[in-house]
Formats: sequence, C-alpha cells, structure tokens
Amino acid sequence: MKLFGPFKQLVTLADLPLRGKISDVQLEIIVDGGILVNDSKIQKVGNFEILRSENQNIEIEHIEGEQIVLPAFVDSHTHICFGGNRANDFAMRNAGKTYLEIAENGGGIWSSVQHTRNASEEELLKTLLERINILTDLGITTIEVKSGYGLDVENELKMLRIIKEAQSQTQATLVPTCLSAHLKPRDFKGDNKAYLDYILNEILPKVKEEKLSDRVDIFIEKSAFQPEESKEFLLKTKDLGFQITVHADQFTPGSSRIAVEVGAKSADHLEATIDEDIQFLAQSDTVATALPGASLGLGEKFTPARKLLDAGAILAIASDWNPGSAPMGNLITQASILATYEKLTTAEVLAGMTFRSAFALGLEDRGRLENGLKADFVTFKTDNFQNVLYNQGSLKAENVFIDGIKVK
Repeated sequence: MKLFGPFKQLVTLADLPLRGKISDVQLEIIVDGGILVNDSKIQKVGNFEILRSENQNIEIEHIEGEQIVLPAFVDSHTHICFGGNRANDFAMRNAGKTYLEIAENGGGIWSSVQHTRNASEEELLKTLLERINILTDLGITTIEVKSGYGLDVENELKMLRIIKEAQSQTQATLVPTCLSAHLKPRDFKGDNKAYLDYILNEILPKVKEEKLSDRVDIFIEKSAFQPEESKEFLLKTKDLGFQITVHADQFTPGSSRIAVEVGAKSADHLEATIDEDIQFLAQSDTVATALPGASLGLGEKFTPARKLLDAGAILAIASDWNPGSAPMGNLITQASILATYEKLTTAEVLAGMTFRSAFALGLEDRGRLENGLKADFVTFKTDNFQNVLYNQGSLKAENVFIDGIKVK
C-alpha cells in the first residue's frame, strides 16, 4: 500500500448523480487530503494525517507544495489515429468555403482517408502514441480511439491493429471503436446499403475474430448515412455482440432518437438536437456527449448542454480530436469554453469529463476518488480546484497517476 498526499484539496466527485444537473455545493472537498492506494485501486480517501496515523510504516509519496487532486479525465470520443493534415481545410472554411467546396478541392474526410491509407504502420503508430502522450500529460488517462479513416477491410484492420499495438506501449486505457461507417468511400462500387453490408459481412467478423474492438460507431447525417439504413445497421451490429455509439444530430436533428431506440451507449455531437429529442434522450440511459471542439473548429453552435442537464440527461464532454473539424485536442480548454456559453457548473463539467464519460464507454470503475475504484488521478499546482476551469486549459497538470503509478 502507498499513501499519496497531502493535497490542499481532494475533490472526490463521490455521491454525485449519474444524470441531470449538479450544484457545486454537492461536491465533496477534503482539505489536506490523502489517497491510500493498494494494488492499483483506491483503498481509502480522507485526511492525510489521519490516514498516515492509521497506517504506520506505510510508504508515502509526498506531494510537494500546494496542489489539488481530481479524478483523472476520460475522453470518450476521439479520432486520434490518422495520417496527414487538414490545415488547408481550416483555412478554406474560415475564408468562406462550404463543406462541399472543400471536399471538391481535395479536403474533407476523404482527404484523411487517403493520407491514412498511404501512411505506414510505423508512422501511424508513432503519431498515435504522440497524441496519446499529449492527452495523458493533460491528465486524461482513458481515451476512446476510433478507426474510420481506412474504410476498407485492409485499412480499417490496419488502424485497429495499430490502436491495439499502442495499448501495449502506453499505461493509459485505450478504448478502440470501429467507425468503418464514417462515410461511404469514393472507391466503393455500390450504394450505402451495399457498403454497410460490406462492413457487416467483411470487416466486423474480422474485428471480432482478432478482438480488435467491441464497439461500433456510425455517422448518421445527410452527407454520410441515412436514418433508416443506419438503424438497420446498428441493430445488426448489436446482434453481432457489439456495443454501439452514434455520431448524431451534428447538422440535422433526428438521429439521436435512433441512438436511443437501438440502445446506444452514447449519442455524440447533438449540436442540432431539438427540444423533443432532448426529452427523449433524458428518459434513456444513452449518454449525451457534447463535443465542443467540433463547434469551435467549425464555427457551429454548441451542444445544448444546459437543456440536456435540466431535462435529466447524462451529459459527457469529449474532445472529438480529429484532423478536420476538431484539431485542438485540449479537452479542458474546450470544456471550460462550453461551460461559459452553456452556463454549466464546475461540478457538471468535472462530472462530464470523468465518471459520466466513463459510463459512456461502459467503464464504471473510474472517474471518482472512492474506495475500490481505479487509482487514476491528476494534480494541479494551485490551492483552489476552481482554477483548473477558470484558467481554461492554461493551468497544466502537475502530476498524473495511473493505477497509483506516476506517469507524469
């Protein structure tokens, strides 16, 4: 066993609700706190001196100076395995070009598909690990990583195998998700239904055989896959034993309702979600995942996070780090900005980046500092935990621990 501390403030996030709004007065804050860790799990949290007196001769990892500690963050939606760069897309978009015009000029998702297909496995692994390290340094220790820039058997499997290899080279938890249904590739001979059948019959059986992912995602949108064909595809993937998640309501409403109807773990984006579908989400266990990075990258409105919480939905906040619409990758900055525009409490933002995001990934063993949970936590050199969001990402993590082992 090892005792960590003392921490000026230890913010446990214990006993907070999974769904709906949270007041900051509900936060449990232990002054001069300590965390007792045994075999990668939290044994106990409490006052540091009391824990030390209760555990004579215990190994102690002293935290120097005034630092606060939070549960480590969870980024439940990223596309960080990719090749190439789409800075020109960003410049063209800001110069007034439309999505279609950018695609016609060689940009868009298809550009990333070509770059990723052409990249070597060594190059993709190297850049993926670099991005994982960036996130880990921010205090993000659980990271969902999607495929979706391969879009054929060979290259989707290449991406998922690289994600699996990256897991063997990082202490962070990677959650691979198969997003072969990102859009129909231009070089596929057939319509959307034929391509979705190709995924079901050619890609997913191999994914399952090699145990590369147990999650499937689809982009439901006018420019990608239509509602009814997507619903049929999702139900079939469930029959194959996969968890499902959905890119929903990014530009047009309606697909979040499909996510709920098929029992998706989460519906992500939701910038275009209408009030009646907010109520539909709120009455389900499907997590509503806000992706403020995409709103910032595209200049679009934010997910209606305040309305979702007030209705009783489970709100997660993720980065959507990708080479096109959300290139920033800094979850803390994005969440802080979302809080400003949507009037979210500090407690709601922290919950959205920790245990609520973990729930979206089917991981209920992390995201709080409580007995029996995974010992992933992050410290910041400040005497007030509110400064983490107040500084909008400029206050950097001081120490990051995974399973009670310091990784930063």
